[in-house]
Amino acid sequence: MATLSDILNAEDIAPLQHLQLFARTVVEGFTTGLHASPHKGFSVEFRQHRPYVQGDEIRRLDWKIFGRSDRFYIREYDEETNLRATILLDASGSMGYRGQGGVEKFDYARKLAASLAYLLMSQQDAVGLVTFDNKVRDMIPNRTRITHLHQMLECMVKTQPGAETSLAGVLESLAARLKRRGLLILISDFFDDVPALMRAVGILRRKGHELLVFQLWDRDELEFPFSKWSRFENLENLEDNLMLDPAVIRQSYLKVLAEFRQNLRDGLLKHEVDVVEMQTDQPHALALKEYLTLRMRR
Repeated sequence: MATLSDILNAEDIAPLQHLQLFARTVVEGFTTGLHASPHKGFSVEFRQHRPYVQGDEIRRLDWKIFGRSDRFYIREYDEETNLRATILLDASGSMGYRGQGGVEKFDYARKLAASLAYLLMSQQDAVGLVTFDNKVRDMIPNRTRITHLHQMLECMVKTQPGAETSLAGVLESLAARLKRRGLLILISDFFDDVPALMRAVGILRRKGHELLVFQLWDRDELEFPFSKWSRFENLENLEDNLMLDPAVIRQSYLKVLAEFRQNLRDGLLKHEVDVVEMQTDQPHALALKEYLTLRMRR
């Protein structure tokens, strides 16, 4: 069984020093922070003037404009806020796959989730965690305290890959449960029906959430390197096993895989969702650093 140090350690944190993860869209948070808020407040980023109405604070009057026009105008500002980030961690059966060259996909996923949680909390952002398979299993609310990170790590330690995937259904249920807009970080292999998944993503986007997607692959899934007759087991339905000659199905498999990846990328692109593909034989911290550096440059 994994321990806290297995999921988050100094080697994972070191490459992320001096990097930040900013929201690209307007978010709702708790306190003054790094991200643009939809609420107007008294902050450093000027937005516009508007006519004074009874009840406005006198201190927000722009006396220079009054001196020129003999009319009262209020200065409005964009409030800066901390981010509400929720990490959605896929714990379905397919995440339990481990090929010869990598680590178990779920082990990789929770290490990635832990690194992201640490990074966001170091920015004073409020981070939450949702684990799921065909339904939500655990839901830890957004908090900023460092003790909250320990609670999330403990949840990841006790979680093991379980039932079948119902990613679209989970996202639709979360759309109803998440009342305030924020950043949703989805870590999964995305083995689900793409049209249903895109409908769920569309609901979240219309509600004002920003989505960031990390799609995990074992190299076996991408290259299908098998050569001898093999038993292929369905990790989400243990009764569904087949003895196959890989040479017979390899080309068909790779064709279906390419179509799946392209349809998923195209669908997420239409919803303006970043997709980061990661392979489990590559260090997650370095792959995350590469993406965050590129995102900051944009």
